[in-house]
Amino acid sequence: MGIRSVLAKPFAAYIAKETKEWSLKPFQYQQKVFNHIIDGGKETLFGKDHGFESIRNHQDFIRQVPIRDYEDLKPYVEKVLHGESDILWKGKPAYFAKTSGTTSGTKYIPITKESVPNHINSARNALLSYVHETGNASFLDGGLIFLSGSPELDEKAGIKTGRLSGIVNHHVPGYLRTNQKPSYATNCIDDWETKLDKIIDETIHADMTLISGIPPWAQMYFDRIVARTGKKVKDVFPNFSMFVYGGVNFEPYRAKLFETIGKQIDSIETYPASEGFIAYQDSLRAEGLLLLLNSGIFFEFIPTEEYFKDNPRRLSIEEVELGKNYAVIINSNAGLWGYSIGDTVKFVSKNPYRIVVSGRIKHFISAFGEHVIGEEVEKAMKFTMQKFPEVELVEFTVAPNVAPAEGMPHHEWLIEFANPPKDLAAFSLELDNQLRGLNVYYDDLISGNILRTLIIAPLLKNAFIDYMKSQGKLGGQNKVPRLANDRKIAWELIKLKA
Repeated sequence: MGIRSVLAKPFAAYIAKETKEWSLKPFQYQQKVFNHIIDGGKETLFGKDHGFESIRNHQDFIRQVPIRDYEDLKPYVEKVLHGESDILWKGKPAYFAKTSGTTSGTKYIPITKESVPNHINSARNALLSYVHETGNASFLDGGLIFLSGSPELDEKAGIKTGRLSGIVNHHVPGYLRTNQKPSYATNCIDDWETKLDKIIDETIHADMTLISGIPPWAQMYFDRIVARTGKKVKDVFPNFSMFVYGGVNFEPYRAKLFETIGKQIDSIETYPASEGFIAYQDSLRAEGLLLLLNSGIFFEFIPTEEYFKDNPRRLSIEEVELGKNYAVIINSNAGLWGYSIGDTVKFVSKNPYRIVVSGRIKHFISAFGEHVIGEEVEKAMKFTMQKFPEVELVEFTVAPNVAPAEGMPHHEWLIEFANPPKDLAAFSLELDNQLRGLNVYYDDLISGNILRTLIIAPLLKNAFIDYMKSQGKLGGQNKVPRLANDRKIAWELIKLKA
């Protein structure tokens, strides 16, 4: 047993005790966070504009601080980008996390000195929770790889700026750096495919024990290893025992990923965002991710059916209910206020508070009034694949076809199969039936002959990789939306139909 795994166990016990303390007193700790950030924001331009001096409780805050997205926040961010201080949070941000927006172009999300621990410690604590629960820490002694964006940072108004994964890379603890892969030079390569080949050069003969990344890009890494060696990943990395992932629902990728690895291994799900580290899987025995209520973020939740209303309810943690979909709103020591991150979650536990990510508030199909969401299409696919065990997926997305060249309107599922169903028609019908069972409005449209049953468009091998490459978004933290209410992505992918 190596020194890292030996030292990790007492530290893991300490973190587990600390986590239990705050997770069992959620209201108390959220109130502490609320008081702290309101106090921290009082002397900022935003705080003065929104009367922070007179805010005493959450209801005061709701009255004085509206919900906003990046476009609404942008005037304040622009002042920071022009060198001004004390705008959203005291002083200046330590970093800007640069991310792509669909309507705002490049977004610059502030990360302050106070909010850095939220991003760094949360990822660490996810691993330590696993160590404490299982007693297994041996994966810390081998090679660790984080498939991520470039750690190279630019500067905007003297503030270091780059991808969140690149920023986080600069804060990897020293005791892990000695066995971290790939090298800094390789990690800085912009072209994903070139970078991937170099990563394989550096890892293929190493004792890799932990691999972390967004599932589709991890799959690409594993596929390249298999292609180069002719072996399963487990035979190349016999001590590989931990997969850490986030960013997308793992279920559509699980079967193919583990088939490529060649064995089942433990995995930890995380929920990081540029705006803050929201939650992580704290137990292999419990469903969902532990919501981080003591990490500089005061959470609000809007019932998804109210989100687009003029005055939706903004619920604090003690007001949420199990099994309902909510849009996540964050207020933080990064200087984000009433900020909608665009994700929707569902609570699966209130003791402690655990969530599952159910989709994106603006990613849905409602071309015919059905309002199908990401959680529903992913569940429909999961349940269908259980009945067709031969099927393996690479990726899929769904779009409406309102005016097809022939026949009735329908939902079109654009799917890249690693291994297709033996009977595509039967698979399609089962998939449609599963979705009908999950969404009563879709079922009504099919029953009423407004829509015909869904149509699957099988895509060529590497269709999604080729699409992402054409958009300049291959690799790193980028991912294809699971569904859309228009056909912008579908029009590009349909060119790659098998």
